[in-house]
Amino acid sequence: MTRKYFGTDGIRGLTNTAPMTAAIAMKVGQAAGKHFLRGSHKHRVVIGKDTRLSGYMIESALTAGFTSVGMDVIQLGPMPTPAVAMLARSMRADLGVMVSASHNPYHDNGIKLFGPDGYKLSDDDEAEIEAMIDADVVLAEPRAIGRAKRIDDAQGRYIHFAKSSFPEDLRLDGLKIVVDCANGAAYKVAPEALWELGAEVIAIGVTPNGFNINDAIGSTHPKALQLKVLETGADIGIALDGDADRLIIVDEKGQVVDGDQIMALITLRAAETGTLRGGGLVATVMSNLGLERLLAGRGLTLHRAGVGDRYVLEAMRAGGFNIGGEQSGHLILADHSTTGDGLVAALQVLAAVVAAGKPASEVLHQFDAVPQLLKSVRFTGKPLESDKVKAVIADAEAKLNGSGRLLIRKSGTEPVIRVMAEGDDKALVKAVVEEICAAVVAA
Repeated sequence: MTRKYFGTDGIRGLTNTAPMTAAIAMKVGQAAGKHFLRGSHKHRVVIGKDTRLSGYMIESALTAGFTSVGMDVIQLGPMPTPAVAMLARSMRADLGVMVSASHNPYHDNGIKLFGPDGYKLSDDDEAEIEAMIDADVVLAEPRAIGRAKRIDDAQGRYIHFAKSSFPEDLRLDGLKIVVDCANGAAYKVAPEALWELGAEVIAIGVTPNGFNINDAIGSTHPKALQLKVLETGADIGIALDGDADRLIIVDEKGQVVDGDQIMALITLRAAETGTLRGGGLVATVMSNLGLERLLAGRGLTLHRAGVGDRYVLEAMRAGGFNIGGEQSGHLILADHSTTGDGLVAALQVLAAVVAAGKPASEVLHQFDAVPQLLKSVRFTGKPLESDKVKAVIADAEAKLNGSGRLLIRKSGTEPVIRVMAEGDDKALVKAVVEEICAAVVAA
């Protein structure tokens, strides 16, 4: 079904351009508020945001929309996305809202919605809200207009929650950690949580100015973290993205560790301690074949879902898994959170490093990644329906049979086809990707 406003992760776009305008944000508040006005209790919504300049505008517009239909608003200020999900549950709110465009540049923004259970909304809920955005929503009577209140202890509540996921018998004393907060939502809470657990903390990306979120920093730009780890002789580096729901690690040698290796470590530790559920983990079709082989060798399964944390979580809940995530570092640990949480995932990694008493490079290298190549090619028409393209794809699959994997998918947001191949033969992987891309262009 084609959506006008909602995408795979809420509503997102260029600020002051539809759908990310103040006018539409107010209508989203009215529609979502009306949708969740259920029961006779006093209704409330919690709203968090990252550090983008436009966050003030979108937050204010949402607040106007929610209060106009009779819902009280609790404003959290700059907070990680997982904190909003957690606080929506703990404060018995009817709805949680995060104003963020995640790892995108400052000029974009977005609106993510969570239900009272802390989970992102279902497709049905989003469809009903979307239908109401362009409709005339009945507003509250003057006496029933909602109130807005900003709470000052939201950061402390989330820090306490995150620390509670760390084993009580361990401390971070003696560990020098560089944490990169991407000049985003976790710029206060992440360094504070690590310091309270005893670490020597070196923080970068903690001077947001409204424009520098994710700007050559954070989980999508790990170079700054690599340099700082090597410069300071740190034991490990942690990089979050703008709304802190993603995690990338840098070991003491300055090597980047992606989500696949992190998921492998957390999953195997859970299997050893008897806390793993589902008999394995859920990852996406993009996760490396090396991860799948590692798990199979331990009698565990890798259940592959579509790209996007929403699809990972759906598969986790359907199959009873408690660990899932993406190669990009979006990790969902269901024993602790209802959505991706970069800080909580980082604390599980740090617990493993402390418990092992070994360098991060040894602890985090769980498998040798199979050579993998991903290329995006722009297209016109319907190249994947071309007999010539189909023939090239079939030939590539035959060449990789038994030693690799091929994945071809259309982008959901632009006229681009993504071609990914992986296998033991690096030269073959490169050749089949280039052959398919050339066929798509020529079709």
